[in-house]
Amino acid sequence: MYAIVEINGQQFKAEEGKKLYVHHIKDVEAGKTVEFDKVLLVDNEGNVKVGAPTVDGAKVVAEVVNPLVKGDKVIVFKMHRRKDERRKIGHRTHFTEVEVKQVIA
Repeated sequence: MYAIVEINGQQFKAEEGKKLYVHHIKDVEAGKTVEFDKVLLVDNEGNVKVGAPTVDGAKVVAEVVNPLVKGDKVIVFKMHRRKDERRKIGHRTHFTEVEVKQVIA
């Protein structure tokens, strides 16, 4: 059984026991449970329910493993030739690691 769930504007395939790296969720602690109720699709061994836009009564229960995980460093380098203009900017995206405990449909 799996579900397609929307978390912070992104869609993920959630199965029991699977770990997901989602965009940073504020005000969560390690070990706490979070519920995601924007379930777009549920597949229960071939029985597919598609929501319009969401499936009624379906939710995904997950446990926060690590509240703040930093992604890889991304370097943004902009240059205009013959203008003596260069900018080098870097950033690291913040994620939250969650483990799916239960898919309720």
